[in-house]
Amino acid sequence: MKLKYVIYTLIFLGIAYLIYYRISANKKAEGGGADRGAKSGKEQSFAVDGIIVKPASFINKLEVTGTIEANESVALQSEVSGLVTGIYFKEGTNVAKGSLLIKINDRDIKAQLQEALTKQTLSATNEDRAKQLLQKGAISQSEYDTSLADLKSLQAQAQLIRAQLAKTSILAPFSGKVGLRSISSGVYITPSTVIANLVSTNPVKINFSVPEKYMGQIKLNSTITFRTDGSSHIYSGKVFAIEPGINAQTRTLQIKALAQNSNNELLPGSFAKISLALSAVDDAIMVPNEAVIPVLKGKTVFISKNGKAKQVDVQSGTRTEENIVITTGLNIGDTVLTTGALSLKDDAPVKVNIVKN
Repeated sequence: MKLKYVIYTLIFLGIAYLIYYRISANKKAEGGGADRGAKSGKEQSFAVDGIIVKPASFINKLEVTGTIEANESVALQSEVSGLVTGIYFKEGTNVAKGSLLIKINDRDIKAQLQEALTKQTLSATNEDRAKQLLQKGAISQSEYDTSLADLKSLQAQAQLIRAQLAKTSILAPFSGKVGLRSISSGVYITPSTVIANLVSTNPVKINFSVPEKYMGQIKLNSTITFRTDGSSHIYSGKVFAIEPGINAQTRTLQIKALAQNSNNELLPGSFAKISLALSAVDDAIMVPNEAVIPVLKGKTVFISKNGKAKQVDVQSGTRTEENIVITTGLNIGDTVLTTGALSLKDDAPVKVNIVKN
């Protein structure tokens, strides 16, 4: 019996010890958690990159797209209908202004002209005879006026037929290159038939638009540079015409420039990537694009001040591939944070790694 009580006593003591150990362990755990909570209560500093704002020289350039156009371009068409009796150009060749390109059958018009000239000659004879009779008093003034009117009417008719005859010869309206023709000799054409295209491509025109906020910075004879998808060469041109008004739908200003094309490398219809220098700024404030945060009312950046992040409202100007010009909101010497901007808040402690800019 004594052994049984001893065993029960030992079991009781073991259970009591386990309960005591567990309670002590829990208290230590709670104490350690409190210590850690106290430590975490202290805000940790964010490790971020930043730059120190310095004045920089900046050439304000505007990048836009445009289209290359021929200096002169026309679709060759006839003013009269008829059979084509002659084609006097080769496709893809240069022609001079005034050179004969197409001849249309003119035999019937020539016959009409001959008939009109014969009648005109007879009428001129009658008018001369009537003048002599008028001087002798043999006829009245009204009779002479009738013969004179007949002569002038026939002269006008002959002139009209000559104009119709001239329309049977299609001449080059300007010097340029003829494209592919769509007719053959002997075909019957009408005024709606397009014979070929004639273009003048030296120089070429570059047609482009700029946002209306830049309209005061675009001047005649301003130099532009541009590239095309078909060549890596950088071409240059000069602004020669500016639309006098803003397009109300697109809010843009239409501009045209001229560029030399002596080697015929620039083809009308090509896409052009245009760079237009607007102005040069010697003390511009520029920050990386990733530092600027778009917000509902504009743009902001974070700067570091006394070891804490401060959110600053800014206004921006021209944006390049890497940087953006800040016009207001920053000062020379400010430390602008370039990383972690989306996770930062005002007065958050920061540890800044200065990056050279």
